[in-house]
Amino acid sequence: LIPITVSYFGARSENIRGKRFIHGALYIGGLSITNSVLGVSAALTGGMLGSALQNPMVLIVVSGVIFAMGLSFFGFWELKLPGGLVNAASKGFGGFFGSFFMGLTLGVVAAPCLGPFVLGLLTYVGQKGDPLLGFLYFFVLSIGLGLPLALLAVCSGIVDKLPMSGNWLLWVKKCFGWILIGMAVFMIRPLIPGATWKILAIPVVLVAAGLHIAFLDKTKVGSVRFGIVKTLAGLGLFVVAFALASMVWRAEEGIKWLPYRQGLLQQAKAEKKPVIIDFYAEWCGPCREMDRITFRDARVKGFAKNFVTLRVDLTRERPETKELVKQFNIRGVPSVIFIDRGGNEVRSIRVESYEPPETFAIKMADILKK
Repeated sequence: LIPITVSYFGARSENIRGKRFIHGALYIGGLSITNSVLGVSAALTGGMLGSALQNPMVLIVVSGVIFAMGLSFFGFWELKLPGGLVNAASKGFGGFFGSFFMGLTLGVVAAPCLGPFVLGLLTYVGQKGDPLLGFLYFFVLSIGLGLPLALLAVCSGIVDKLPMSGNWLLWVKKCFGWILIGMAVFMIRPLIPGATWKILAIPVVLVAAGLHIAFLDKTKVGSVRFGIVKTLAGLGLFVVAFALASMVWRAEEGIKWLPYRQGLLQQAKAEKKPVIIDFYAEWCGPCREMDRITFRDARVKGFAKNFVTLRVDLTRERPETKELVKQFNIRGVPSVIFIDRGGNEVRSIRVESYEPPETFAIKMADILKK
């Protein structure tokens, strides 16, 4: 990427004199459009992606692909695009359009480096189902990728001061490989049997990564400072793993949910008790956020004692859950529906995205007043 960028702008240095920052901004703008369109597209198909991710085989395939891409960062195999495609993408045009076109096609040139992360991020954004969030995530990714390259292009003398490529880059590449392996484990976690192993899955990956990058990796640079950096990185991962495991185990218990089954709604109606039904899935990020924050809030838990609290697990597709999804017109997760004492849903306060405890408690209070 650096040679392509520098050679493109260097060859046109006379033509863009005095307009370097405009060309740099157009360069980043083109890249941002390409990636942001990807993000918005993934978010708009979020319902489809979310439904697909209810299938264990889809989870296994997606996490397997991310894991395989992670292995490529350790040198087991290499992701390459056809030379003709790269040459076509890096073809130059003149003027402002040329800089903009370079940005538009930079994502193609960068695919061997960014492909694994883009796949993981597309999956995450698809689960969220929020087009604005999808746009922002990929826009920030574009800025992070394009800004340093644009600065190289418009600021003379910086290229000579760049650190030389070497073995230290191989070590950094392995660190990114561990990030992808962590993403793969995160994706497959809903299928891991036992609550304890689900909690320990990510901390175990962090410990393994720390051992490898700090003590088992044989990358030699000949610098004492590099050895210190490796050791500190490994110890940092150990601390994060311990803190993460401790935080999950010590977390305060939230709302006590009952698995949904036939007859509970009729029983609640007969007893004149309001009902909350939470449709969730373990692959759903906002669902986990509500579990961690909203459903552990003291006020929310206090109100919940006056409700029949039911939960429908959509992590895996089952015939009975398909009927419930159709019955309550569930479009995605999280979905929390409120049923009053008369057995009727109050549609105006249905929750279909992350809801903070303050507003969730207000909705609970409104139901209890009826």
